[in-house]
Amino acid sequence: MGSSVGASHAVIPAHLLKGQKALVTGANSGIGMATAVALGRAGADVVVNYVADPEAADKVVEQIASLGVRAAAYQADVSREDQVTAMMDRMVQEFGTIDILVANAGMQRDAALTDMTLAQWQKVIDVNLTGQFLCAREATKEFRRRGVVPEVSRAAGKIICMSSVHQLIPWSGHVNYASSKGGVQMMMATLAQELAPHRIRVNAVAPGAIRTPINRSAWETAEAREDLLRLIPYDRIGDPDDIANAVVALASDLMDYVIGTTLYVDGGMTLFPGFATGG
Repeated sequence: MGSSVGASHAVIPAHLLKGQKALVTGANSGIGMATAVALGRAGADVVVNYVADPEAADKVVEQIASLGVRAAAYQADVSREDQVTAMMDRMVQEFGTIDILVANAGMQRDAALTDMTLAQWQKVIDVNLTGQFLCAREATKEFRRRGVVPEVSRAAGKIICMSSVHQLIPWSGHVNYASSKGGVQMMMATLAQELAPHRIRVNAVAPGAIRTPINRSAWETAEAREDLLRLIPYDRIGDPDDIANAVVALASDLMDYVIGTTLYVDGGMTLFPGFATGG
């Protein structure tokens, strides 16, 4: 069994995103929470979107605010057009604008193909794919209205779509989830192509196995951890900060020439480790 050592916490320069306004969907737990805090640590003001558990969202806001930046929690179901529009309007009114969208909200409703209901299929597509489309559309309206503000960023706006290694790796028993993430990849690339002339950068982050409460059963026991590490050449399970740091980098001007790219943050899972010994 590998060491499963946690990620070292990279030191994020506090000025990296200073003065920028960020919205992170699904930000009251897991990867979204870590990302929202990391953006705040980099100097951005952050809106923490959530759909349930307002107490958890408020705790994230308190943590971000303690870093000396502004934060607020907004409730909205990203699969609902009216709620997304209202959320974006409120952010522009209260924060002045939006510079960074992290379309992170996602969910699973797992079942074998012949057991999967249309409702299970549709709910995952609605949240994971349509939700990202709606948020990207509304953020883009503000990016284009405002344009580039050079003292804030070289780009008019940054959209970071949260995908998954399962945009590439098939996943039996999860056809709705894998299909949604495959859709995210092509949506991201198409938006990147369309929006680059407007100086709007669109990219994606594709996490591998990340240690979050939602997948606790995959890493909590020694046996489960050993099985999972067989799929990870780097010999450790990822932490939410691994994803958060990648998002901060992509949102910054350090990555200003990166357009339409998926950054796999997976410890090598997409290297098909089963073939390391010749298949």
